[in-house]
Amino acid sequence: MKAESTRRFHSLLLAVVLVLLPELASPGSLDPDESMRAATPAGYKVIQLQPSGAVVSLLALIECPQIRGAHRVASGLNSRVVLANGTQLRRFPRQFSFRVTASLRRVIAEPPSLSLNYGRNPEDLLLGLKFKLRDYNALVAKEIRPESVRLIGMPAHVPYDERVFRVSFDIGNRPVTDRVLLEVYAPDGERLGKFCFELL
Repeated sequence: MKAESTRRFHSLLLAVVLVLLPELASPGSLDPDESMRAATPAGYKVIQLQPSGAVVSLLALIECPQIRGAHRVASGLNSRVVLANGTQLRRFPRQFSFRVTASLRRVIAEPPSLSLNYGRNPEDLLLGLKFKLRDYNALVAKEIRPESVRLIGMPAHVPYDERVFRVSFDIGNRPVTDRVLLEVYAPDGERLGKFCFELL
């Protein structure tokens, strides 16, 4: 019963993401008149495993309640972010999460953009994903380790064709002009995808 409820929840989540695919195609783009949301699509990646032919879809969602209702004002060098209460956001949100869904279901119609040699069970790949965050301040990059990586939904010991991770970070005191990039890696260290979070 619990497994069925979890399956329904994930199906609903994927349906919502698919409705938002136009936004996923250009992550980070925000109309100046559009309010920011606490949960924002960050993109997707489709990978084909060889020799099995299995297709893995990675979908990422940024979870950051602090920016709910905020607006980007002006453009170019005059850009700024104004919070829902009218104050200007001067520092990048210190704490936020990426929710990453890794699925063996064909949830995205696009063909794979990457081929990966992986001879083991594709479900093992889902469970073995690794995550890194890079913070960019102009040309200076800093790697930040996750504060926590939690598997949500189906427990790891239950065979399943989809896994959902919440990867949480505390990046400290960073300027709002910074850009952060979540990188997702296969168990053997090959990078599978990257997902950007930027405000300006």
